[in-house]
Amino acid sequence: MIRSCLAVFTTFLALAPLAQAADREPSQAVANLQVAAGLEATLFAAEPMLLSPSDIDVDHLGRVWVCEVVNYRGRQGSRPAGDRIVVLEDTDHDGRADKQTVFYQGKDIDSALGICVLGNKVLVSVAPQVFVFTDDDGDLKADKKEVLFSDVGQPQHDHSTHAFVFGPDGKLYWNVGNTAPTVHDRFGKPITDLAGNLVEASGKPYRQGMVFRCDEDGGRFEVLAHNFRNDYEVCVDSFGTVWQSDNDDDGNRGVRIVYVMEHGNFGYVDELTGAGWKVPRTNLEADIPNQHWHQNDPGVVPNLLITGAGSPTGICLYEGELLPSVFRNQLIHCDAGPNICRAYPIKRDGAGYQAEIVNVLDGQRDNWFRPSDVCVAPDGSLIVADWYDPGVGGHRMGDIDKGRIFRVAPPKTPYQAPAYRFDTPQAAAEALKSPNLSARYLAFTALRSMGKTAEPALESLYSSNNPRWRARALWLLSKLEGRGRTHVERAMKDQDPDIRITALRAARQLGSALADVALLAHDQDPQVLRECALALRGEHDPQAASLWADLAARHDGRNRWYLEALGIGADGQWDAYLKAWLAKVGDGWNSAAGRDILWRSRSSQTAAYLAKVITDPATSNSELPRYLRSFDFLPPDSKTAVLEGLATGSNIQDPTSRALVSLEAISRLPREKTASNAKLREALDQVLEQSRGTSRFVELVDRFELANRYPELLALAISQPEGQVGIEAIRALLAKQQESLIGQSLEKSDEKQSLDLVRVLGNAADGRAIGVLVGVAMKPTYPLPLRQEAVRALAKSKGGAKRLVERAEQKKLDPTLMQVAAFSIYASSFDDVKQAAEKVFPRPAVKNDQPLPPLADLLRMQGDVARGKTSFDNQGTCAKCHIVNNVGKEVGPNLSEIGSKLSREAMFESILFPSAGISHNYETWQAATEDGNSVIGILTSETPDSVTLKGADGIVRTLKRSEIEHFEKQTISLMPADLQKVLTTQDLVDVVAYLTTLKKMGK
Repeated sequence: MIRSCLAVFTTFLALAPLAQAADREPSQAVANLQVAAGLEATLFAAEPMLLSPSDIDVDHLGRVWVCEVVNYRGRQGSRPAGDRIVVLEDTDHDGRADKQTVFYQGKDIDSALGICVLGNKVLVSVAPQVFVFTDDDGDLKADKKEVLFSDVGQPQHDHSTHAFVFGPDGKLYWNVGNTAPTVHDRFGKPITDLAGNLVEASGKPYRQGMVFRCDEDGGRFEVLAHNFRNDYEVCVDSFGTVWQSDNDDDGNRGVRIVYVMEHGNFGYVDELTGAGWKVPRTNLEADIPNQHWHQNDPGVVPNLLITGAGSPTGICLYEGELLPSVFRNQLIHCDAGPNICRAYPIKRDGAGYQAEIVNVLDGQRDNWFRPSDVCVAPDGSLIVADWYDPGVGGHRMGDIDKGRIFRVAPPKTPYQAPAYRFDTPQAAAEALKSPNLSARYLAFTALRSMGKTAEPALESLYSSNNPRWRARALWLLSKLEGRGRTHVERAMKDQDPDIRITALRAARQLGSALADVALLAHDQDPQVLRECALALRGEHDPQAASLWADLAARHDGRNRWYLEALGIGADGQWDAYLKAWLAKVGDGWNSAAGRDILWRSRSSQTAAYLAKVITDPATSNSELPRYLRSFDFLPPDSKTAVLEGLATGSNIQDPTSRALVSLEAISRLPREKTASNAKLREALDQVLEQSRGTSRFVELVDRFELANRYPELLALAISQPEGQVGIEAIRALLAKQQESLIGQSLEKSDEKQSLDLVRVLGNAADGRAIGVLVGVAMKPTYPLPLRQEAVRALAKSKGGAKRLVERAEQKKLDPTLMQVAAFSIYASSFDDVKQAAEKVFPRPAVKNDQPLPPLADLLRMQGDVARGKTSFDNQGTCAKCHIVNNVGKEVGPNLSEIGSKLSREAMFESILFPSAGISHNYETWQAATEDGNSVIGILTSETPDSVTLKGADGIVRTLKRSEIEHFEKQTISLMPADLQKVLTTQDLVDVVAYLTTLKKMGK
């Protein structure tokens, strides 16, 4: 399938034509960018001085350190000596690099994704390891290489280990995407974090991508948050607030910016089961971006901002004063998909935040502009790296000969780093004011080593008018031996809520912060209260429950951020905390705020209170799914009895509400409960009558093994042979070994019903259907159209296709079925079966038997947009797997904005060579079942009990783990690589012409 649609434009339009090849020279690089008002972009460096920068850092002298990547994925071996870390210097201060030094080169850093310069040490993130390089003699050459962390992610994968940053507290912050399920120390030993959990994405408790904090030597390791897809880079402000981006499943317009609430679950997959976001669930969100992140689930931290489709990369926190005020103290972020570097001005919103989008650099004139990272230089200017490539996503690299670094500053601002000193407390405290992290690291390290002698200089800085400088000083003051608590306690009473927040965070790093929470629990600032709630996590003192109850009583029912902070604070101690709150509020629990807290809670009392809310006549039908979903997060022993009561609906007067509650309650009960309870069996029958024709009906009949309802499942399957519900129904029957029932129906049904039954058996792609289908195909008394349909159905499963080839080899396949069998097998995804078929079946004729011209010739050809749209929509090529503007079938990524993401070159390559670059989460998987069948598709969900695959036909098939003998990722795309068999060369050029028009323009 074509690589993901990852583009969104959120600000001003660019009406200038896209760059042509002649305009892609460095001399035109700045002219092809649109720059925010009040700023100027200049070219700091370009090829051949550097190539393809994946990540950068800027040291205290203004030198730019670059991860220069050439040996990436399919380009491995292009540079035999290995990738490089290069240092670029502007020695004459004209704003352009004139000196390059190779710090290190080797195959051990091929495809490095992160670099962090800490004095004479350089941290390089290159999965599966994190290296620390040391320059002992200051010559910009690595003298020593050590491992800091090992077994962190897949090599050559963008969803693995990302860059480290230095925090204001002296800690290192970093993150990994969802192909880095474990972290090991330098000796290969699995790491256990400060919470006592093994650092692994196994659901116990962490899932998917994670954010970390640790000491400089890797000790005191913490998992700050989890359940991200590909959180590409992290940044931290001076108060210790952590921010990052996260990439969606490509094409779903759900790229997000998040405030990393400590210990939060960020909802990429189901928290408890690990199921993917496309799996149906109660209280499903209204739009795909929110569905994508489980935003309606209790226990999921809300998103700060959805930026649409994209390929998010580097991010930083701008705490300088050189840029215009709109950018000061704000996030600056690169998104390589839509060719944009943006700022996200943030405002407080209760216990959370709001953000908007302001562009810094926009490269839509030249969609090869792929900003990969952004850093703040010592003078306060921005340094932006440009990977510069025709495409992005799918682990593909179209160009290895180019790469750029831009500097962004007010016009005519010279580039010159301040002359920092770190040898006295006063000089180091002055350097601590720097907007550059490398300078701040050196200042922090120097001041900390000075101990109490640095206290006067830090006190002076703490007394300044700049709250961020004050916070930096406070972090160091809090770490002074014998004096830290004194400084923290003073800061707890500061008039600035951000300083009070910093003080509480510093207190937590010193040990228990219970006394500090007691001091701040009645604070008037909601963000201070949020931090108090978070600080109670893991506190077992009896006073903690009382403090939590006080904080919960401050919830107004309108701020999800605060509610999630309360939930995180109560984790593991819900019984005690909720009991204290109920005692405090008494009958006042049944308010909007109280219902919110109960919805989020996970106490042994929660189910009973949820039942009271659900049966309350004041609860509207639209609210019911929210509270019913909450049951999924409660332990079975605390909710089963309550669900039994709700299932009968005896306490609910409104018939619509009663039907909904009964359905949801019954669905959550174990099978044995209905078998022995007459009232529950009656309720189940009523629910089944109400849910006829739905997936829920199929699920209930299957789950409760209601044999008397199997004929209804069969009728449902026949009535919807191409529909998801019909396929689920026939698969349920096959799982229950109902082949005899299916066979009887074939004998008794009319021709249309028989055809539909055979068709649905084929669409099930279930090995257990092969015997029935072979029987139909080989029985000469059946009508020929039915037998032909059985052949087509057999070819949809690997086992069935093999059986056809075997029959043909044995001369046992009716000659009248040979042509249908050949066409069906060659149209399948089973390459090994197709190869075997060539011995007995002639290959069908194809539309275009002419070789394709070279790519350069294709690029010179002119396409017709209207004809391209017709080819896309009507020839069974693209629209059968891709959606454009709500039309088509969702198998591969949504392509509604693909023209903003890929150049024409990249589009041709993606269509003609689909397996060369497959976006993460769109890889093809093959599940071989114990009955000899094979199911191929895109993995949409994976839990300990099952896997769910979506096939090229758009049908979703869930397989039990117990049925699967072998489960393996494939190296080929689900998209066929031979579209020229149905598209002529001109058709292909027309389709690309159409795709280039698919753009999102403006906000």
